[in-house]
Amino acid sequence: MTVAGIVSALIVGLIIGVLGRLVAPGKQSIPIWLTIVIGIIAAFIGTAIARGLGYADTNGIDWLEILTQVVLAAIGVSIAAGAYGRRGVTR
Repeated sequence: MTVAGIVSALIVGLIIGVLGRLVAPGKQSIPIWLTIVIGIIAAFIGTAIARGLGYADTNGIDWLEILTQVVLAAIGVSIAAGAYGRRGVTR
């Protein structure tokens, strides 16, 4: 993977993660680095799902692929916010 590929993956991960965070219900008190990581993972998994189902390579913008990625990011952000929120001090 080239430097340009890594930078573009980070940018796409940030965008997908932020969109997923906006779509996820409730307050998400997770750090931005975790949002980016979730976005990158959701982008890779969403692309794999889109390719597997045959709608990844269409003419123009692949709206279904982006929608799949954002939904996966929203699910990931919700799960991470729930797990991250429980890390408080217990008595």
